[in-house]
Amino acid sequence: MSTVALSQGAGSVAIDAAAVLEPDLCVIGAGSAGLSLTAAARALDLSVVLVERHRMGGDCLNTGCVPSKALIAAARHAHAIRTAAAFGVTAGAPEVDAAAVRAHVRSVIDGIAPHDSVARFERLGATVISAEARFTGPDTLVAGGRTVKAKRFVVATGSRPQLPPVPGLDQVPVLTNESVFDLDALPRRLVVIGGGPIGLELAQAFRRLGAAVTVLTRGEILSRDDREAVAVVRARLLAEGVDIVEHAVVDRVATVPDGATVTVTVGGATRQVAASHILVAAGRAPVTDGLGLEDAGVETTPKGITVTPALRTTNWRIYAIGDVAGSFQFTHWASHQAGQVLRTILTRLPQKEATGSVIWATYTDPEIAHVGLSEAEARRRHRTVRVLRAPYLENDRARTDRDTEGFVKIITGAGGRILGAELVGPGAGETASLFALALAGRLKVSHLAGMIAPYPTLAEVAKRAAVTSYADTAKHPFVRRVIRLLRATL
Repeated sequence: MSTVALSQGAGSVAIDAAAVLEPDLCVIGAGSAGLSLTAAARALDLSVVLVERHRMGGDCLNTGCVPSKALIAAARHAHAIRTAAAFGVTAGAPEVDAAAVRAHVRSVIDGIAPHDSVARFERLGATVISAEARFTGPDTLVAGGRTVKAKRFVVATGSRPQLPPVPGLDQVPVLTNESVFDLDALPRRLVVIGGGPIGLELAQAFRRLGAAVTVLTRGEILSRDDREAVAVVRARLLAEGVDIVEHAVVDRVATVPDGATVTVTVGGATRQVAASHILVAAGRAPVTDGLGLEDAGVETTPKGITVTPALRTTNWRIYAIGDVAGSFQFTHWASHQAGQVLRTILTRLPQKEATGSVIWATYTDPEIAHVGLSEAEARRRHRTVRVLRAPYLENDRARTDRDTEGFVKIITGAGGRILGAELVGPGAGETASLFALALAGRLKVSHLAGMIAPYPTLAEVAKRAAVTSYADTAKHPFVRRVIRLLRATL
């Protein structure tokens, strides 16, 4: 078998399918992590082989972030029609066309797909192989009849929905995020198993589109988020008619003529919940099957591939990023890890994850977002911690929109440095970016307080919270004496 090196130029070149490919980098998985890494590597003129066995764009584009937000947007419009009377507009009850909603979701995916396509990445100069990938040794991979001997490999195969071990669940048709967006008709009675971000976002969306919805969760909903912020989301969902059953143990699932019956135990009492459809959103499992990781000397656990803080596996040539690496399961975090690994590969200096700057948002209404350290984490790590807050009720834009539920909470450390933030309210996911920037720049709360924000905007609530840092300062005896002296000179 002949050996050739990939072209380092801007365009792709014809390669004999029987040849051994020897790129600088081989990326396995064309989801958000793999695509981000491939694009960045090609921008730096590294030769790249990208292997994907299913759909380009991965879960985020095809069955995750994009279709769920498109569905949420449709549901938001239905909700706006129902609540329009508060603004002096009467529109009647909304009529939901399930086929049209599905077409809307599909059109959004189709509009973004070219950016993640094989054609685009071939134009960038990457060699894309649409096939299964399998390691045959510590430095060799085969895919689509080709052999790849790269200088470095990066596994970015993501995760898939995990079904809980509930008796009878495997005997009834169930939906996951991989199938729920293909429904031809809206569910009449939707039971959601799982109270995390995916479960709650879809529960509220389907409720607003007209379905009766029950959420069953083993613990509390949104268990990773600030409890005070979660209480605001819970109240809104209940007010909209979503039945939330927390601390519920799903005992079994049985088929009935018009759907299924879910039997649950809550506080020692048993109840049955009727369902026309069951959506399982109770966790995800890393995708490692068929990769031959054992032949490459790569260790795994049920949580994913074992990696160092620099995301290197037990094989020094191989890295893992994104969901398969067992860290935070967010698209933006996977992209962050892509940059981290690329810097490590190029500089030979291990780049560690910026776990103190992690950010996430859940797109319920109201949205809920977290940035950096929680209050509890901050108090464990820092001696001086102060919490500043402001409610959306005091934000003029929120009042004009009649959407005033929620608050912003800023966690600060010594000298007023911003350590984290918790947000719940309209546009919380957007406003959270202010705090992500503050953490990246190691800014103090005084910088945020001095920011000039356009009026009226929802982001002003962040500044209002920051301004409260001056409240105690103005009460300090020394400051008051200085103010008295200054007044005397007026």
